[in-house]
Amino acid sequence: MDMKSILIVEDDITYGMMLKTWLTKQGYSVHSASSVARAQKFIESEPVDLILSDLRLPDRDGIDLLKWLGNRHIPLPLIIMTGYADIQSAVQAMKLGASDYIAKPVNPDELLRKITEALAAKPASKPQAEPMPTNTPPPSPFADFLEGESDAARQLYNYVKLVAPTNISVLINGASGTGKEYIAHRIHQLSNRANQPFIAIDCGAIPKELAASEFFGHVKGAFTGALADKTGAFAEANGGTIFLDEIGNLSYEVQIQLLRALQERKIRPVGSNKEIQVDVRLISATNENLANAIEKGTFREDLYHRINEFTLRLPQLKERREDILLFANFFLDQANRELNKQLIGFDEKASRALQDYQWPGNLRQLKNAVRRGALLATEKYITLNDLSELHAQTFTPATLPLRNEENEKQHILEALRQTGNNKSRAAQLLGIDRKTLYNKLKLYGMEL
Repeated sequence: MDMKSILIVEDDITYGMMLKTWLTKQGYSVHSASSVARAQKFIESEPVDLILSDLRLPDRDGIDLLKWLGNRHIPLPLIIMTGYADIQSAVQAMKLGASDYIAKPVNPDELLRKITEALAAKPASKPQAEPMPTNTPPPSPFADFLEGESDAARQLYNYVKLVAPTNISVLINGASGTGKEYIAHRIHQLSNRANQPFIAIDCGAIPKELAASEFFGHVKGAFTGALADKTGAFAEANGGTIFLDEIGNLSYEVQIQLLRALQERKIRPVGSNKEIQVDVRLISATNENLANAIEKGTFREDLYHRINEFTLRLPQLKERREDILLFANFFLDQANRELNKQLIGFDEKASRALQDYQWPGNLRQLKNAVRRGALLATEKYITLNDLSELHAQTFTPATLPLRNEENEKQHILEALRQTGNNKSRAAQLLGIDRKTLYNKLKLYGMEL
């Protein structure tokens, strides 16, 4: 077996020498460079199997070396070392092609494991003239969704893993934008039905008169406009999982039909006299309090108990602040692909603003804000200016105190402008309650 060659790119000569000595004892041929420029010259002239690079270097940084390798289609595994060990640098290095990263001071056993894994996964070299594939299918919208690392996220996904292998009906309760459909899909992926269909229905988007047809199908001529037979969602999902999003929007009549289908495991297409046996696992979602709907008489209690054998509550983004930068970088990765950009990340002020904001629109709002910021950004990093100029509403400083009269007035006017003078929404953007906003308006003679 040939001795593998490792290039250490490290400007701390003492630290680099220590690594070189230790890796040589592990059986590697080790070389070193103290800058990106020297590393590039070495790579162009000598065979290298793996690069171990510091993130911060005198002339440029490890990110630039990653880009240089990518632009030249040099398939070398690269492990980033960073004394900063923050989410920002690690995520950005990985998204730009790093095989892995390791925090300083380096744990020898961990480094050796990462080197072994990176070398084992090294892609075979291809001739430079070989064209890059142009018909790569887009990634699945669920394939690489982040779960998060906060306590709230860990608890949620522990519950997901617990309930997924069962046939228990799950009700997902969460505010708009918290990722209810992803959770439903994740339950399906981890269930015994994973190889069967997953059918999602937005109950809020179905007209009342067509709901039965959407759920159970219809036969040709069943009603005006029924020009052909239609297979309903329950039949399509047979053997798999059906996800009913915003189930609280269903009319009372449709709730009765749905309850019957769930209890009897049979459906009857509209206009047909034949029943079809179905086997589906039900997952529902809502952003409203169904118990209140039951009291008002708009939602059936018996249906509620049928769909609510197990409840999952999705935390809002502001309840999992440790995950905000993880998701921001993940959405930036998507935006880079979508907009054909190579942005590295968010500068310090932008990162702080992302973490401080309340995010009433949760993950969906964060994703939109990052995409807009990526579109505006002209430098390597998205700045607070990019984010605020593009979508000022998103970054109204809800967590910042209104320090003086003039600042308060300007913030209040901007919030009212953005919300079309909707005082409730303006108060939410400002991080104060509606009564406080009214008092401020009165105090400054700004009553509108």
